[in-house]
Amino acid sequence: MSIEFSNFSFRYDALKNPTLKNINLKIAKGEKVLIIGPSGSGKSTLGQCLNGLIPHSFNGDITGTLTIGGKVISELDLHGYTEQVGTVLQDTDSQFVGLSVGEDIAFALENQLVSNIDMYPLVKATAKMVELEELLDHAPHDLSGGQKQRVSLAGILVDDVDILLFDEPLAALDPKTGRKTIEIIDDLHRRTNKTIVIIEHRLEDVLHRSIDRIILMESGEIIADMTPDEMLASPLLTKHGIREPLYLSALKAANCSISAEMKPSSLATLPVTEYQPAFQSWMTPSNAIEDNSQSAPLLQLRSLTYSYDGERNALEDVSFDVQQGEFVSILGKNGSGKSTISKLIMGVLEPDAGSITFDGQELTELNIFERSQKIGVVMQNPNHMISHHMIFDEVAFGLRNQGLDEAQIKIKVERTLELCGLNKYRHWPINALSYGQKKRVTIAAILVLEPKLLILDEPTAGQDYRNYTSMLAFINKLNRELGITVMIISHDMHLVLEYTTRSIVIADSKLIADQPMTTVFSQPALLDQANLTTTSLYDLADKLQIEDKNQFMQTFIALEKPAA
Repeated sequence: MSIEFSNFSFRYDALKNPTLKNINLKIAKGEKVLIIGPSGSGKSTLGQCLNGLIPHSFNGDITGTLTIGGKVISELDLHGYTEQVGTVLQDTDSQFVGLSVGEDIAFALENQLVSNIDMYPLVKATAKMVELEELLDHAPHDLSGGQKQRVSLAGILVDDVDILLFDEPLAALDPKTGRKTIEIIDDLHRRTNKTIVIIEHRLEDVLHRSIDRIILMESGEIIADMTPDEMLASPLLTKHGIREPLYLSALKAANCSISAEMKPSSLATLPVTEYQPAFQSWMTPSNAIEDNSQSAPLLQLRSLTYSYDGERNALEDVSFDVQQGEFVSILGKNGSGKSTISKLIMGVLEPDAGSITFDGQELTELNIFERSQKIGVVMQNPNHMISHHMIFDEVAFGLRNQGLDEAQIKIKVERTLELCGLNKYRHWPINALSYGQKKRVTIAAILVLEPKLLILDEPTAGQDYRNYTSMLAFINKLNRELGITVMIISHDMHLVLEYTTRSIVIADSKLIADQPMTTVFSQPALLDQANLTTTSLYDLADKLQIEDKNQFMQTFIALEKPAA
């Protein structure tokens, strides 16, 4: 089923200027297209036009035309959209309708009056495809972020629609699950020839399988419409703040020339042997990892065990220290227990066994408010943290609780908003922001309190490269200049490479590694155990037949790491 935008513009009622401007785009039946662009570029708004949320849920002015399967959208009611377009949303919580995973997957089939006899095997087969067959009786809201995304994916896989729209399908997924998701989408595309539109920040992950075209958006307009090879060989990704694949960054750092003819969209097709001479003099001696072990630990976890249901441990006998001033990452697959650690530190959960000490004091002696003055936690889903209508009030909330006067609050809030790239939005309502912009608001609301320990749960989910790089450069500066200790819980291997020095790896509720980051990233078997994957930086070193991959990665990090 084809899609065609012709001189199409859209302006939300709440905004003065249009969010989409003069869009001309044709997507042929059976194409697989990726839409990329910075936060606020109009990607998600374009998706909302495709699935009928615009104009049926969001009011605004439309000019020009959009046809789906030959029908002008003005002729379609919301039911007409849902018969043609299936959507996996970025914010999965807002998509659930069933009380259990099985009910949620079956929802579309129930609407089609499929009999229970036919429905049950189809739901079970679909759940197995996305590794949810053991969770059919669980409530969707009790699952991890990645598991929730897979429930949403299963919910449209059972439905026989012609167009599949994926809005940030990888945002909450660990690398291996993300890779499998792309493989599932690709397999679905090959088997059914459905038209597939993917909106995603994680360009390199989507390119794990072939894409027909990449559409680049900026400020509500289409800047480029190219093949992946043409896009990666052009300067457009860097110019518009899109994160290019790691292997491409390494090749450029070694002054290798890249052209579309070299097929740079996949490391598998690149003529890597041509680049070996460029890397011979590239590597620098290994840098010593910063050693903070002489100082007293800021955070100590000892034999920490916790179970949500009293039967299966979400964490089991986990022990590690975090030193004052460290920048540490916690890695592991979805549901491994990573986010449970942050909830235990926050005081939302109490451990079944073990202890947590912060700055020499048992955390059980502090209530949640007292903990929040010392430890700032930014949760994965910004909608779970936001409690105010206006951006300024959300960021000022913690300071007002501390009793600061409004003059001091104004200075602190505006300085933090400026550093997080949000100052121009300070008088906006939060519901006018994109998911990625909401994420930055929640981070600003924590940073303004200047905590001793900052825990970021998936800080790059839904964030474009330009904004999160700016934000993390700021956090890196706080870490180095003010000594704020930072702990990142993340699936984003690029982020971990760039900013952290030590990685704590959790798999199946247990700690399996606590080592320097490049040491962890040089062990494929260890990464595989944690449902992570080797980065394309490691894969490039492997193809170049470089033995000391740890040194190779450290050289790249030294070249790429932003100045403190």
